[in-house]
This record gives sequence, structure tokens and C-alpha cells, in this order.
Amino acid sequence: MPQKKAGHDIHVETQGTIGIENALTDEQIKNADIVILAVDVKIYGRERFEGKRIIQVPTEVAVKSPGKLIEKAAEVIA
Repeated sequence: MPQKKAGHDIHVETQGTIGIENALTDEQIKNADIVILAVDVKIYGRERFEGKRIIQVPTEVAVKSPGKLIEKAAEVIA
């Protein structure tokens, strides 16, 4: 389900010990202006994002400073 705040539509896929939840569709990835990877370990299916603008940060950054992270992403695509 998309999330919306400050005028941005976002989709969040999580990967963990229980597997992948809310897997992004090919269409969602195709339509993405940017991909934010908040990761601390290797993720499954990273190749799906080839050709997209990617920001990769440690999970801690996304948890502690989500607003700043979104602002940075908006700057990258502007």
C-alpha cells in the first residue's frame, strides 16, 4: 500500500528473517523516480533496481532521520 507524506508517494518493501513483505511490483519499480535502500545486509533482488537512481543508507538513518532522507531524495530527483 502506498504511503503519502509531504506530497510524495512511496512504496516500502521489507526483507528480513520472515522473508519479503510488501514486495514491489515491476510496475512500481519502473515508475519510481528514485529507490532508497535502507539496508545493513545483502538484499535479495537488488538487480531489479538496475538503471534507477539509488540512495543507499544504513537502516539507522532511515529510522532516525526519515524526513531528512526524503528531502535528500527529492533533491536528487529535482
